[in-house]
Amino acid sequence: MTHNAVKQRFGSGRLWAAAIIGCCFALSCAHSHAEQVHRFADHEVHYIIIPTTFLESEIADQYQVARARNRALINVSVLNKDKQAVTANISGSSRNLLGQTQNFDFRQVQEGDAIYYLAELLHSDEDTQRVTLEVTLASGRRGQINFNQKMYLED
Repeated sequence: MTHNAVKQRFGSGRLWAAAIIGCCFALSCAHSHAEQVHRFADHEVHYIIIPTTFLESEIADQYQVARARNRALINVSVLNKDKQAVTANISGSSRNLLGQTQNFDFRQVQEGDAIYYLAELLHSDEDTQRVTLEVTLASGRRGQINFNQKMYLED
C-alpha cells in the first residue's frame, strides 16, 4: 500500500500517527518484544516495551519520545470486559540487577477510542529490568504487574 493510499485510508494528523505507532508496536512483536496481558477485575491491561529507535523521528517528536539506543518505550492500555479502552491511573518503576531504580512518568494519550499510557525506560545493553506497574481503575480497584525484561541497545 502506498503512502498516499494509507493516508487516504487512515486520514491525516493524529489518526495517521496512531496507525504508524500501532504498526511499530506490531512490528516489535516480531523482534522478541512481545505484548503481554494481565487480567484483573474484569479488565485487561496490555503492556509492551519497545526500543524507541523503532519509532520514526516525526512520530517520536509528536509524542515527545526521545529516540536513543539506550531508551525503550513502555506502552500500557486498559480494556474493560467489552474490550473498550478505559482510563486508569498508571504508575511504575524498574530496577536492574545492580539495584538501580527508576520511576516511570506515564502520560495519557487518547486517539479516538484508543487510550494508552506512555513512559520511557533507560537501560544498558543486555540489561535485565525488573518492572513493576501499578494500575488503579476508576472504581478504585488496584492491580500490580511484575515482570522481567531483558533490554538490548538497538541501532
